[in-house]
Amino acid sequence: MNVIRSLGLGLGLALAFALIVAPALAQEIKAGDLTIEKPWARATPKGAAVGAAYLEIRNAGTVPDVLIGGSADFAKVQIHEMSMQSGVMTMRELKDGLAIPADGTLALSPSGYHLMLADLTHALTQGQRVTITLTFQRAGAVTIDFPVQPIGAAGPPQDMKSMDMKGM
Repeated sequence: MNVIRSLGLGLGLALAFALIVAPALAQEIKAGDLTIEKPWARATPKGAAVGAAYLEIRNAGTVPDVLIGGSADFAKVQIHEMSMQSGVMTMRELKDGLAIPADGTLALSPSGYHLMLADLTHALTQGQRVTITLTFQRAGAVTIDFPVQPIGAAGPPQDMKSMDMKGM
């Protein structure tokens, strides 16, 4: 009987934890006509000068908006594009910003558009969250928490397995 009670208590605690954590994994931020989803950053090795962050931006409006910049207290935030040119992967800063089309979605992801985090003041560590404020031409300033995924991660957290549970 004690085994069943213990199992029930354990399952109950796990369910409660999942209900608390789930909103953090499904972070969705609305700003004007924009919906920002799936923010994440990659962990960096100690001493690295740069990192990267990614997200999806949906524009439900009838006119485009433009991501014109960003800021953070731990790095300079720049908008970059990676592309293949003559068989060579190149990267360049988009100083004029990045348009989010009307009634469209823009994905910032590895090997494409991304937020370059330059001059890092500290390493980005798996399990931490970093705060970045993005500035849009129409929607204005939007502050977003980016969960930091492992070095080499290909996308945002999909489930609780990707979360750092140490100390819980």
